Amino acid sequence: MLAIWKLRASRRSSLDRQLTWSLTKLANLLIANWPSGRPGNWAAGQLGGQSELEALLRCLHRHSSMTANGEPVANSDESSLNTLPLPDIRTSPMPNGNGSHKSSTVIESQPKRRVSIIADAPMIGGASGGAAGYDNLAYEQNPRRKISQTSTHSHTEIGPARRRSILKEPSLHTNDNESDRGSTHSYENYRQSALDVLNAKYQGHQHQPPQSQDGANYVEDSWIYTFCLKCRGEEPSESWEPSFWQKVFPYPLCPTFRTFSRLIVLILIGLLLWIVAFVIIGDTAAPGGQLFSLVVLTVAANFGGYIISLTTLPRLIGMLLVGILFQNVGWVDLDGDFSKVTGHLRKFALTIILTRAGLEMEPEAFKKVYKTILKLGIVPWIVEAAVMTVMSHYLLDLPWMWGCLLGSIIAAISPAVVVPCLFRLRTKGYGVVKGIPTLVVAVAGVDDALSVAIFGIVSTIMFSDKGLGYQIAQAPVCILGGLAFGVIWGSIARIFPEKGDAYVVPLRTLMLFAGNLVAIYGSEELGFEGLGPLGVVFSSFVSNLFWCKDGWEVDDNPVSTAFEIFWMIFEPILFGLTGATIKINELDSHTVSIGAGCIFAGVIIRIFITAGIAVGDRLNTKEKFFVGLSWMAKATVQAALGPVALKNLGSDASAEERKWAEIVQTVCVFSIVLTAPLGAILISITGTRMLKKTKQPQILTGWRRSHRPSIRDISIIDEEEEREDPETPMDKETDDNTQSNAHLTNLSYTASK
Repeated sequence: MLAIWKLRASRRSSLDRQLTWSLTKLANLLIANWPSGRPGNWAAGQLGGQSELEALLRCLHRHSSMTANGEPVANSDESSLNTLPLPDIRTSPMPNGNGSHKSSTVIESQPKRRVSIIADAPMIGGASGGAAGYDNLAYEQNPRRKISQTSTHSHTEIGPARRRSILKEPSLHTNDNESDRGSTHSYENYRQSALDVLNAKYQGHQHQPPQSQDGANYVEDSWIYTFCLKCRGEEPSESWEPSFWQKVFPYPLCPTFRTFSRLIVLILIGLLLWIVAFVIIGDTAAPGGQLFSLVVLTVAANFGGYIISLTTLPRLIGMLLVGILFQNVGWVDLDGDFSKVTGHLRKFALTIILTRAGLEMEPEAFKKVYKTILKLGIVPWIVEAAVMTVMSHYLLDLPWMWGCLLGSIIAAISPAVVVPCLFRLRTKGYGVVKGIPTLVVAVAGVDDALSVAIFGIVSTIMFSDKGLGYQIAQAPVCILGGLAFGVIWGSIARIFPEKGDAYVVPLRTLMLFAGNLVAIYGSEELGFEGLGPLGVVFSSFVSNLFWCKDGWEVDDNPVSTAFEIFWMIFEPILFGLTGATIKINELDSHTVSIGAGCIFAGVIIRIFITAGIAVGDRLNTKEKFFVGLSWMAKATVQAALGPVALKNLGSDASAEERKWAEIVQTVCVFSIVLTAPLGAILISITGTRMLKKTKQPQILTGWRRSHRPSIRDISIIDEEEEREDPETPMDKETDDNTQSNAHLTNLSYTASK
């Protein structure tokens, strides 16, 4: 038994301190109770002499002075071991009559601790000891929480952390209930374990450990593995799954259990909502009805956008193609009375587009370079709109007013295409020094606001039967009225709700959205359609300006994140509906070819005009041409406004007017198909060649557009709320104990008589 004890004591990596000292006590008892009557002499004889026995005990002490990772503590060197007194086993007391005993091994190197208040957990039981290292098991260690009144370990060393949203249920993984115990692990552990199983199966020796790493990662090196990785992202937290999941659905060929369960939940929610809608609405929500067709189109468009996004092209291309497919196969019919519903959906989408354009303008950058932003946003827009107006008049036989209407739509820029491409360049350090990404995004917002405002003015003049004075008053009233609405509503959004309100984010989001919807619908009712869009952009910009003064950041604005989520819902609806307006068998090849020529002519001229007027903006020639190329993509405004002219025509409209409206709609749709993918590709290719790259890597805390946002990105509670120390009021006993233990970092045990 002593030999076994000697062998186990030498393996310090597998024993913790508590077990070691328990074995020491057991050895003392065995030696003290041996029947020979000479415990010390017998033990020394069996172990090779007193010197070897003392060496064994020194080895035990050296092990007990180690940390859980096998590293010696600061005070445990060889010299200190030689001076430490050892427990004398020859004088160990005999057990008393009732079988109890008193060990001579005690811990005297530390003051007696009353409560667990030290900053670091004692390393007992290894790194996986969990809560076993604390005297108080109910105490949850939190590095961002002050330990006591006098402790220096607080969240101020790390910085205030963003509080978890109350919308998100905290992830609690407990293993107390054995029946609920599954496999809970991180993403990397999940990935590696699943890959090991797949590689072993592929090699045909699953139960044999691989002899070398060369040539063993067949699955990870295959093309299907690379493709499947594009279909999934890293999980933000640990995931739970049944123990059989990896065997039945191996990684990465199959989704994780979290993804599968999320899909099941969405299907169930959709099914239940459809049942409720069918009971309330009736046949239009039944299979074959128009509402049912719209829902199917939206889901399919979202899936089509996801497939296209795997190629790094904009998602809206896939959504648009799905809409065209559904219309020409005959799977959707949204004409008739249901066109009113689609018209309102377009207005909602337009409101979200313009609100996001205003929120993405950085107030500080706008103040510094507002002349450059206005110059690059207005002059190239006027040139492209004029080119489109003239060419459509002479080549497509459109009247001048219809040509102006088409030019105001086509000249708009699409932030949905530009921003993701610029993000990828910015993360690599391209153009960051001169602020080119910020400049391009700011000009895109101004450009969209100008397009929608001019479209509203021209549309009101075209479809209104009022006098000449009313038509002349359109431009000044729309501009001044839009600016006034923006200032008033933006100021109200700053004061209400109060910035310290716990629900300030959702209240600000809903208030801004509701006010902007009123601006869109109200301006239409008043007969000044250009007022509403301009008011939406300007109110969003003014609100963002005031919120930034209160401490929010442009790149990490929770209200902007909320509108990104709204856009995720309306994006497939908008582009699916836009694609469904195209009937290939009714297209005129002459209109398509001439329209494509007009689009590219306007884009090319705009690029050269942009490079020509960017004088004195500290941009070299390559950077000027890159800025012009980045503004060639068309998408969002064209999808929202393209079919509007045809919808505004009354039942008494002539066949010629309908033809003009169809030309406008067709050219708008094809401008998306032609310029959106080409613009994304050119931005990605030319950006690395035309922009200067900074040497330092860019760590972007903002610009969340690298991923699709979710509801987890919104914090309902104020992020900068002051954290109060949970130990107030100060307890004198705890404070005294903290002072006495302030010099301790880890628990260390020493042996004495």
